[in-house]
Amino acid sequence: MNDITARNRRNKRAGARWETEFRDQLREAGFDIERLRLTGVEDEGDHVIRRQPVRHRPFLITETKNAKFEPGTFIKEALRERDNYAKHRGLDPRDVDVAVIVRRRGASWRQAYVLSTVEEFFDLPPETDS
Repeated sequence: MNDITARNRRNKRAGARWETEFRDQLREAGFDIERLRLTGVEDEGDHVIRRQPVRHRPFLITETKNAKFEPGTFIKEALRERDNYAKHRGLDPRDVDVAVIVRRRGASWRQAYVLSTVEEFFDLPPETDS
């Protein structure tokens, strides 16, 4: 095994540990969170959180990242995966929130960064081309 392959495997394991830690800690805090399976181009995100009582949207899809900070790339991926989750269940994507949870080096899981867009966060209608 070469150095690059070994590094990639270590990074993948670290990412999986972070996803598990995030899920387990939110469960301990009382959240209904479920790990979603990888499905390639039809990936639906890393976790779904079912919100009860519903405050905004009943589902929150999270994409958890333990990697170099690339917000634009992360958000684009998360939005695509949210749309896949909704499509596979016959839901309106507007009923499914999305957030990217980015691990913060040297900090607890509670101090991770949460990324979204202004449009998503404030539930604004999509922009139309003028």
